Amino acid sequence: MKPQYTGLVGDIGGTNARLALIDGEGRVRNLHIYPAANYASLGDVIADYLERTLGRKRVPRAVIAVAGPVLDGEMEFTNLDWQVSEGDILAQFEFEAVRLINDFAAQALACPLLNGEALRPLGPALRSAPNEPMLVLGAGTGFGVAGLARSERGDVEVSTEGGHAAFAPSDDVEVEIWSKFRERYGRVSVERILSGRGLFELYGILAGLRQQAPSLQNEKEVHEAAAKGDALAADTLDRFCAILGSVSGDLALSFGARGGVFVSGGIAPRMADRLAAGGFRARFEDKGRLSPYVSQIPTSLVTHPYPALIGAARELGMMERL
Repeated sequence: MKPQYTGLVGDIGGTNARLALIDGEGRVRNLHIYPAANYASLGDVIADYLERTLGRKRVPRAVIAVAGPVLDGEMEFTNLDWQVSEGDILAQFEFEAVRLINDFAAQALACPLLNGEALRPLGPALRSAPNEPMLVLGAGTGFGVAGLARSERGDVEVSTEGGHAAFAPSDDVEVEIWSKFRERYGRVSVERILSGRGLFELYGILAGLRQQAPSLQNEKEVHEAAAKGDALAADTLDRFCAILGSVSGDLALSFGARGGVFVSGGIAPRMADRLAAGGFRARFEDKGRLSPYVSQIPTSLVTHPYPALIGAARELGMMERL
């Protein structure tokens, strides 16, 4: 018996567009990944996917997670010449309902559903406080942040642009790091450092502070050199993890995220062992008078490869019940 599909979900970034169908039991099926640069629009990608998977059939609803802020049902990609709107998708494919949602907001919706192999504890195994806010954050091309407000009546995702909050140095080395970034950019946001480009710039700054000539050419080479024992590259990743821990703790305080903090994004899984080694958690808890507060908050690395699709599927289910 062929499965009955209730909707289409997507996770659309600047590099890849991931699309899948949701079956009657809420499971993600028929995942396909498209290189976004090969298509003129998101509509072209969706059309190709629907023809490939369903032929002439259609599903009633769609939830698409996108890497950027969604304003009045519309968004524009930074790294793609794409403009996306709920109205255009609705009209082109004759869905009954369409929802665009920020990709980290989708991940926030997924957080309560993740367990087992989908998560790796960072720090002590702690029990999350029931019905308390959750927080998901992560570094990749940029730095994403979203919250989840929880109650007995249901969960509500909270989209933010928290990656553009100001970076606050925590020691003398980070004051020097902040100063170098400020010389280049003026205002120094969290995203300036906690991103792929930021990691590579951090490597160059640390090399200069040590009066060393940087020999690596990009973020990928920093990861590779650290794995081979390069001291400067390893110290760069350790500093990145420490700053990530400090920022995560600040955001946990801001959100009151006693339900847990989830670290996602494209960079963190590549340094999972370093994050779990202790520096991240130590800086997460280093909050002065509020250290006892954050010390009770569990922190986890999201190891599931497609959390935004899980969250989009959850949003699809909530649309069905309206």
